[in-house]
Amino acid sequence: MQPTTEPPQTILDLITDVLSLLLLSTITVQSFVGRWQVLRTKLTSLQSSLTCLSESPLWSQNPLLHTLLPSLLSTLQRLLSLSHQCSSTSSIPGGKLLFQSDLDIASSSLSNHLHDLDLLLRSGVLHQSNAIILSHPGPGSGKEDLVFFIHDLFTRLQVGGVEFKRKALESLLQILNTDRKSASLVAKEGNVGYLISLLDFTNQPLIREQAISAVSILAASNDESRNIIFEEGGLGHLLRILETGSMPLKEKAAIAIEAITGDPDNGWAISAYGGVSVLIEACRCGSQVTQTHAVGAIRNVAGVEDIKMALAEEGVVPVIIHLIVSGSSAAQEKAADCIAILASSGGYFRDLIIQEKGLQGLMHLIQDLPGSDTIEHVLRALSSLSVSDSTAQILSSSTALITHLGEFIKHGNVTSQQISASLLANLSISDRNKRAIASCMGSLVKLMESPKPVGLQEAGALALVSLLTVRWNKKELVRDEKSLMKLVQMLDPKYELIDKEFPVMLVNSLLSGRSGGCRKRLLDAGACQHLQKLAEMEVAGAKKALQRLSGISLKSMFSRTWRE
Repeated sequence: MQPTTEPPQTILDLITDVLSLLLLSTITVQSFVGRWQVLRTKLTSLQSSLTCLSESPLWSQNPLLHTLLPSLLSTLQRLLSLSHQCSSTSSIPGGKLLFQSDLDIASSSLSNHLHDLDLLLRSGVLHQSNAIILSHPGPGSGKEDLVFFIHDLFTRLQVGGVEFKRKALESLLQILNTDRKSASLVAKEGNVGYLISLLDFTNQPLIREQAISAVSILAASNDESRNIIFEEGGLGHLLRILETGSMPLKEKAAIAIEAITGDPDNGWAISAYGGVSVLIEACRCGSQVTQTHAVGAIRNVAGVEDIKMALAEEGVVPVIIHLIVSGSSAAQEKAADCIAILASSGGYFRDLIIQEKGLQGLMHLIQDLPGSDTIEHVLRALSSLSVSDSTAQILSSSTALITHLGEFIKHGNVTSQQISASLLANLSISDRNKRAIASCMGSLVKLMESPKPVGLQEAGALALVSLLTVRWNKKELVRDEKSLMKLVQMLDPKYELIDKEFPVMLVNSLLSGRSGGCRKRLLDAGACQHLQKLAEMEVAGAKKALQRLSGISLKSMFSRTWRE
């Protein structure tokens, strides 16, 4: 209904008069007595609300009432007309069924008006003058000003017509885009459930687009607002938009879905809402933005057992591998992470990945030297796939991969270094390739000095042991003064940051076979005295290392110790 030209006070007076007549009329009705009793309760509540309204000093200046009051007056006049028909002893025109339908429609309209009026009264917006365009709180505004602004905004959103809704959503997007920290306050103070209901406003595309933008920002802003979106049932609405919406709406829905599934406790709902096939289809046919966030959502739920099998049944593996090969860099990163998660979950998925040429896709991606996070995910995937003998053989024979592993050990982040070192240790690399990456040995020694993360020292030591089967590499390591001194320092019992088994393991590797001058270099560096103490402490391998280094047999060495 369009706003009336009558002054608000005049409309309110008319409403009061009609309401008084209607309350009297409900007492004398002869038909549908039960329904009129329910209506009388609503009318009494309305009378109380109108009294509160008239006591608000600035109520007449609120533009929302310029639409609400005329609509309310029309409903009351309709009810008064219906009550007169029920008060007459003559038959009801049109029959009882039609009359009952008209009465129910009018009663429903009254309930909606009561809800809107109650919302206005509770929001506190009637105590201030308001224009149709909301005034955004300034930089120096306090929390109370922002809370009032949010209450006012959502009141307009719920009570107002299309133009009020559009202006309110514009203001909401303005505050969310200007200050992402306001998302928590919006989620807490605003009616997020109503905002989500606007996602189904298919007859108002602009309002629907504004609503999905706001929901997307709220979901991606922080844990609190994300959880409120989920608790209000937002995920189901978002999946429907991802399935049937326009491209811009799908992109925003995908952003929100990825954010919501970022909470592990929410993952189960993807299956409950039938979202597995929707996400896969979005990865297959969506825009780059949609694909990137849809595969991110799949990555988020790939570890949930029930969803994992549903993903396999819906054909997720070839779709994800296609993104690894041809997706945007952001999509490639998330797709690689997803494949890494699936590959680590068991032989079934590893076989699927290999069958769909996922190994080739991962190895191709790593040649392009993507960002560090993507490298990390690819390495984790390759590590999981390498438990298969045939896969390990392919990886071992790839000179390009082995070269990259050496570079990641030298220049990668600590996680990439650890995974690369573990791969080197577990693969059967040719002597030629071992020699080609000898320059990473100094970095491996450095990894052994770091007690964190767990397993890093062992990975570095085992990779070195593998590389030191090549005589030329042994010479290179002991020629590196810094690495040699670090190794000897690690042998010192007073150096407690490392398990002594690992440096002892390296000494044995250096002294095995034709040591190429390693023995003299270790002796000159003072390794013997440390090994003697470690042997007395019964550190695994220390006695053997000491025997090799000192050049005497274990039997004579310990018989001499006993004589002393």
